[in-house]
Amino acid sequence: MNYQPVDRVPNHEVGTWVQTKLRWRDEGLLVEDLNWDWFVGEERWDLDPREYVDVRLDMIPPYEEKVLSREGDTEIIQHANGVISKALVTGAAEGMRMSMDEYLSFPVTSQADFQELKKRYRAESPSRQPAYWREFRLPGWQNRQHPLVLGQNCQLLGYYWRAREWLGTENVSYAWYDEPALMHDMMEFITDFTIETTRPFFEAGLKPDYIFINEDLSMKNGPLLSPATYVEFIQPQLKRLIAFFKSQGVPWVVIDTDGNCELIIPYFMEVGVDGIWPLERTANMDPLDIRKKFGRDLRLWGGVDKRELAKDPAAIDAHLNELRPLVEDGGFIPTCDHLVPPDVSLANFEHYIQRKRQLLRGEGF
Repeated sequence: MNYQPVDRVPNHEVGTWVQTKLRWRDEGLLVEDLNWDWFVGEERWDLDPREYVDVRLDMIPPYEEKVLSREGDTEIIQHANGVISKALVTGAAEGMRMSMDEYLSFPVTSQADFQELKKRYRAESPSRQPAYWREFRLPGWQNRQHPLVLGQNCQLLGYYWRAREWLGTENVSYAWYDEPALMHDMMEFITDFTIETTRPFFEAGLKPDYIFINEDLSMKNGPLLSPATYVEFIQPQLKRLIAFFKSQGVPWVVIDTDGNCELIIPYFMEVGVDGIWPLERTANMDPLDIRKKFGRDLRLWGGVDKRELAKDPAAIDAHLNELRPLVEDGGFIPTCDHLVPPDVSLANFEHYIQRKRQLLRGEGF
């Protein structure tokens, strides 16, 4: 990330669909011998270890998770975040569905609802931190020989992400215009809550290597809100949050957003964002193009087109070789641009991992 000489680039991946794991089982993989938490690492494929500090930023208490009704191959579900959705049962495996739910209702429909919802976000609740973490975990964190990340995947949720969960995509799209006071209140609350929930770790001397802010604010063709709206509502609060993290010694803040976020990238960078991930190729997020446009101040993670992994070894080799100049330049960690889907065979994935290891060590193929 500092564009300095290295023995190799880190080998990271995101994970797989459950349906992919089951396909690979049928193709001969002993799935019970693997860890299946690829954020932490996977020894079979030499995925480098990372450790995540568990800090809860979800609702405490959550809503009751329950099935409200079933009809045919669908069911109506109330989720822990208060969202009610209609879900397809067909093709589901180990809780993972083959398609997006249809979202029916959300916990916030008014300012009064939001004031009530705030009661589920008490930053001072001790249950937001691991029990006895200062005694059991902190000494190891302070003497580690591996990267340490504050917050597991999808724990430090961003501004658009939370507003979408509270209101729904369509409702939040109107609310920027129809309920600006409510939206400013939400954005400020998210900043305050995140700072106060993470503050105890910093006060105890924790120095994480980086922080991910999960902020899915884009679709295939661009952001789900205008740059002007982003600048008015979100950017000032993101600036305040990143300033806090960096004042506590966090060197890297990375934004995780699917889709095409290119129009918002300049506003990320203005307030101290150091990198973006996962560079979804179906949304035309080409890492080579993004590097040309935004330079080396923006570190890049992801960018391996999952569609190429479903083709053949020659296509995989050609695709990875296209990324070689960026790997050599630095500030880029190539990973599949999201979960590995079930159209990728075990043989193709293992070929990809073998070639990627060569690429990360600077070896030709």
